[in-house]
Amino acid sequence: VGLHNCGFWRPKSLLDTTGLTLPFNSRHRKTHHDSRALWKHEAVQKYLETLSKEYQEATRLLNADSINDFEQRTLRKRCADLSPIAAAFQDIKEAEREVEELEAMCRDLDSRDEKQLLELALEEKETLDKKINTLCRKLFQLLVPKGKYDRSNVILEVTAGRTTGGDICQQFTKEMFEMYQNYADYKRWTFDIVNYTPAEIGGLHHAAAHISGDDVYRHLKYEGGTHRVQRIPETGLSSRMQRIHTGTMSVIVLPQPEEVDVKVDPKDLRVDTFRSKGAGGQHVNKTDSAVRVVHLPTGLVVECQQERSQLLNKEIALRTLRAKLYQQVVEKQLSQEQSARKLQLGTRAQSERIRTYNFTQDRVTDHRISYDARNIKEILGGKEALDKLINRLLEFAEIEAVTEYLGNLQALEGGSS
Repeated sequence: VGLHNCGFWRPKSLLDTTGLTLPFNSRHRKTHHDSRALWKHEAVQKYLETLSKEYQEATRLLNADSINDFEQRTLRKRCADLSPIAAAFQDIKEAEREVEELEAMCRDLDSRDEKQLLELALEEKETLDKKINTLCRKLFQLLVPKGKYDRSNVILEVTAGRTTGGDICQQFTKEMFEMYQNYADYKRWTFDIVNYTPAEIGGLHHAAAHISGDDVYRHLKYEGGTHRVQRIPETGLSSRMQRIHTGTMSVIVLPQPEEVDVKVDPKDLRVDTFRSKGAGGQHVNKTDSAVRVVHLPTGLVVECQQERSQLLNKEIALRTLRAKLYQQVVEKQLSQEQSARKLQLGTRAQSERIRTYNFTQDRVTDHRISYDARNIKEILGGKEALDKLINRLLEFAEIEAVTEYLGNLQALEGGSS
């Protein structure tokens, strides 16, 4: 029995996202706003049924004597890919059957004597609903292939924008940088500051940090872009008149794989030294320990002033420069693979406003997924509230990937019929 004749041979990943487009339009937002809604879609059910049958057939063939060694190895790999998906699919189906049984029982429990039993049944139904939601999210995470750089460490940069409100951008930039520093602590990542240029009145012009840990880029890749703040300044005429000012700051997130193999010719570099401007005691203003490296062919400029050693600052700056040069290669690959993914901003759409922090309304709005969150202080605290927002973005991206894939699949089936 040849694999191609079995009707289930797929040499690529479960969701081959090459050429996949993710239009974030209103139709998809309304139809597939969460994993549970997408699960109920007819095309999804049909596709998962196909995968489940394929898993059963592959398992049956593995126990047969009619396949050769090559086909056996291929089947084992395919079974390993499909096994968790088939299991999650069956678990959801089983949980839904339990919900249906509970609902049928609840319809018959309407007398006063059975009120307590009804309450218990409703509690169990609520627990099952939560379980189904969790399983749906897990299922779609299994279907969407991992991003090439999702497990990479990152270089995160923040830069204050310009506004007529004076220091509002610099203050907001400082708050944002501290938010990501707190988030790194919350996720138990390592947060190493490589550059920090404070503003004269307590804010921040620019800063950069190297963040390392588990799945750092996966969680931070959608933070890249322009963040807008709306607030009444604490001092000055605007504060007395209760006038709202608007400012912006930008975030850049560069994936940094462990092995960044980029050769830099020393002849292409100009290295300048200068005195540090950041906090650091009396030493800061006495020695030219800060280092600025300019890559002449591209015009890329990298600074580091965090260490007391000029040699160490130069080493960190060169590492950051190599990461940025490598990023040009990364961006080309990402743009080819995900050219239409509006959510995947990275450094390709820094001018696009992705999020607004409205202090007067105590509201944070992510414009890409039309999601509002309350309590700005909790989000800027960089703990659970920010993690919830980031996970909402990740879930939305996963749902869009599955939705678009199924749309492409239906179009192909329609074209071939």
